[in-house]
Amino acid sequence: MPVTVERFQEACTVPLRMRLIAGAGGRSRKIYGQRVQKTGLGFSEEGDTVQPGLVQILDEAELRQFRGLPKDRQEETAGRYFSGPMGCVLAGGGLSVPTPLSEAADRYGVPLFSSDLPAADLIRETVQHLAALFGETTTVHGVLVVVFGVGVMLMGASGVGKSECALDLVLRGHRLVSDDIVHLEKRGPETVLGTGNELTRHHMEIRGLGIINIRDLFGLMATQDRKKLELVVRIEEWDSQKEYDRLGVDDSRIEILGVSLPALLIPVSPGRNLATIVEVAVRNHLLKGQGVFSARGLLERQGERAGEGGTGG
Repeated sequence: MPVTVERFQEACTVPLRMRLIAGAGGRSRKIYGQRVQKTGLGFSEEGDTVQPGLVQILDEAELRQFRGLPKDRQEETAGRYFSGPMGCVLAGGGLSVPTPLSEAADRYGVPLFSSDLPAADLIRETVQHLAALFGETTTVHGVLVVVFGVGVMLMGASGVGKSECALDLVLRGHRLVSDDIVHLEKRGPETVLGTGNELTRHHMEIRGLGIINIRDLFGLMATQDRKKLELVVRIEEWDSQKEYDRLGVDDSRIEILGVSLPALLIPVSPGRNLATIVEVAVRNHLLKGQGVFSARGLLERQGERAGEGGTGG
């Protein structure tokens, strides 16, 4: 699954110390591989040497070589280079980029970034971050919220009340990451990160109201761009014929991208405040993380009291 240059920019601007200097209109271009390509022969006249869909690295020597060309050759070389099928270009070493290169990047819609990192460091760091971006991914139907600092995925059938629950949680001071479509990405053996769709980020659909923008309505602190997934809450209509966990001693889990995550099944019916239940579920999850298991403690005390009664008889 390819990665857009926009997503690459969001993830790598800080660690790669890069800034966009040209080609902003091409941020929807796709990066198709985890490798990078040094420009090298890309400035030569030996035909098409740019490999499709890769991040191109311009080092200090190549920039100096380019500056040494006559002006007409610079324009010709820049046009030939940026007409290639690359994803984007990173110029390393913190050197200023010659104007013909930035003009060609704008003309052909190829994002051109400048980085303070030396080319060798830039190549190594870029490869590492691309490997993370190309990790295992999936897309699920649900709502991702941050409740008391915990990433909670609300899942369930369409119309069950996930978005309304999330809106109620936002009103209580919690944060929305994504409504309806959640992109999940595996980062390491035990970590799954969730983020929203680039087009619908910060938006939510509420039946009867339509599409609303949570950030515009409630401010910057009501949203978050990405969050580690830590708890899954499955919501379903109450079924009187179904047996639900009434004690909370079951250690139910769900596997997402090969990572086992704690999961709860919450039935909804008229009169149940779903947002309150989710808040309490998160508080209980945090307590369990500290080794406090309320239901098990109660059962243990009941067992001890029953044993004492048997002994006294």
